Amino acid sequence: MSSNHGNTPAAWSAVVVGLIGFVVGSVGLMFDPVSMPVFWAGVAITLGAGVVFLVMAKMGLHEGH
Repeated sequence: MSSNHGNTPAAWSAVVVGLIGFVVGSVGLMFDPVSMPVFWAGVAITLGAGVVFLVMAKMGLHEGH
């Protein structure tokens, strides 16, 4: 098991971006009528969390202590 248990800047940044994406998508589903463009924007932001993680990990921000 890794020594950092996911407590790295890369991991936390990905979590925050993913959370923002889920919130945006959820808000889109709560509109009446449902706003599919807002929902899909939330999906795109959530998928972007994976990209943020990969880029930051390649920059060395997912290293153990």
